[in-house]
Amino acid sequence: MRTATHAMRLCVPAVLLGIAWGFVHAETTGALSQTHQTQAADFRAQFKDSMGEMPAPSAISARGTIYVPAYSRVYGATPGDRKLIELSTTLRIDNTSSTKALVLERVEYFDTAGKLVQSYISEPMALKPFGTIEIIIPAEDDRGGVAANFIVEWAGNGPIAEPLVEAVMIGAQDNTSYSFVSPGRPIRNVGKSPWFNFKLRF
Repeated sequence: MRTATHAMRLCVPAVLLGIAWGFVHAETTGALSQTHQTQAADFRAQFKDSMGEMPAPSAISARGTIYVPAYSRVYGATPGDRKLIELSTTLRIDNTSSTKALVLERVEYFDTAGKLVQSYISEPMALKPFGTIEIIIPAEDDRGGVAANFIVEWAGNGPIAEPLVEAVMIGAQDNTSYSFVSPGRPIRNVGKSPWFNFKLRF
């Protein structure tokens, strides 16, 4: 009887602790998710002056896709010591045209494994000539992993200047600050289709 009572005294606090942790974890996860949703909406409000009118669908004659590498974690260069440095990431999208609106059709964030983490726009939006927006991934947001990336799909009334898309990473450790820029790269298909190399032989 004493053994059973002793066991109950040990188990009950452990169970209560587990339940309490579960509530805290759920609340933290929910708050984190809510933060990301709010952040996605905030950039529209913050850069509302950069937004312009959508061109008519019939006027869209140019499209492109840009891939932007992002580095949320890097290792320091201290000899014999692999210190992990957490970095915040700012995705910047600039309309480099002085006369035409730039339409953003897709802005998405993917993790290291290529899984979609977050989509930032639910419908196309237009940037005024020379208009700019930024999307920030805080250093504590580790959803993207060490080698995340962004995909930006754009469109416009061609001919139109290609947009400037890049990510800026910033972090600090001890008394040293780190920052670097990761430029976006247009995605273009290369190589020839095998159908063009097919020849009839008789």
